[in-house]
Amino acid sequence: MEDVAAFAFLTAFAVATLLTPLVARLARRVGAVDPVRDRGLASQATPLLGGIAILAGALAAALVFLPESPELRAVLLAAVLITAVGVVDDLRDLHPGLKLLGQVLAVAIPVAAGVRVETFTLPFLGRVELGDLGAPVTALGLIAIVNVVNFSDGVDGLAAGVCAISAAAFAIIAFDLGESGAGVLAALTCGAALGFLVHNFHPASVFMGDAGSNLLGLLLGCIIVEGSLKTNALIALIGPLVVLAVPFLDTGFVLAKRLKYRRPVYIGDANHFHHRFARIGFSQRRTVAYLYAWTLAMAAAAVALRFVPYSDDHGNFHLGWSLVMGALLLAALGASVYLVYVLEILKLRRFREREARRRDPAVTPQAIEERVTRDLETGEFPALR
Repeated sequence: MEDVAAFAFLTAFAVATLLTPLVARLARRVGAVDPVRDRGLASQATPLLGGIAILAGALAAALVFLPESPELRAVLLAAVLITAVGVVDDLRDLHPGLKLLGQVLAVAIPVAAGVRVETFTLPFLGRVELGDLGAPVTALGLIAIVNVVNFSDGVDGLAAGVCAISAAAFAIIAFDLGESGAGVLAALTCGAALGFLVHNFHPASVFMGDAGSNLLGLLLGCIIVEGSLKTNALIALIGPLVVLAVPFLDTGFVLAKRLKYRRPVYIGDANHFHHRFARIGFSQRRTVAYLYAWTLAMAAAAVALRFVPYSDDHGNFHLGWSLVMGALLLAALGASVYLVYVLEILKLRRFREREARRRDPAVTPQAIEERVTRDLETGEFPALR
């Protein structure tokens, strides 16, 4: 099935690449254009609805190469619905409650068809049975992934690239676990995302909008359930968390700030990783390169957990391979510490201190410290441009 996955990838890539410029023209014609925002990084108004091209690429490949399965067909139906909800949101700016309702209706389709987790394996605890809780827990997980991807879509090429890397990792894991249908779905998702990325990399000529971020989040979530979580392998639970660590950490930090300062969680701000990198002088390309590298490091660690023979079937560890696995995990952890602490906290703090002194040379060190601490805590900065 790996050759089928390769053809599915190429088909989705080609269709998405060819259709994205046409969708961008359509978006301008119907007024689906994202204006320049104070909290944004775009320097000009940009057409939305790129998710339509991603959906077209995914559907074209799926209808030809995806194995016949009620679960996978339900995923495609849900993909159409959640993209439609995103298109309406890109056109009309839906109320957050209506967007959430649309997401609930969309994820209910695959969950009802059997795309749900009923058992999984935890380290040291073994097999966990969810029983009747499997359906609602799966639905909540899918909605969470949809919104995590949506939150990460804030700079040219970021969401599409991160989703492509994640889908590639999930394809490798799914095929190794014997879940060929999920592997093909992951491959075509990767292809569609990369096809769109051709036009979305900085300087982007089109944005995916909520139509695209919702779609990619749903596809990744369903791939995780069908290609990993249903297998009860230990990698099934750990792998997805490691692969998607970057968008999950970004969303977690942002939501924590909003909750701490009693802001609505659904109203955007300039506290994401990419905003903070921009404030220390990183270009969009450099910001995306760092976040791609971080995602690649985490995805490589997740894949290595499956393929590096660090232990045998009886749980006995092999010293040499265990050291290799430990080195890979340390590299992933080191990348995380460097990006979150060294760049996000230390360098941003120094940058803000220099900026405060430049604006007011007479300001006291204590006042600078208080101002910088407040800025870093609240995320309330001047416009990025």
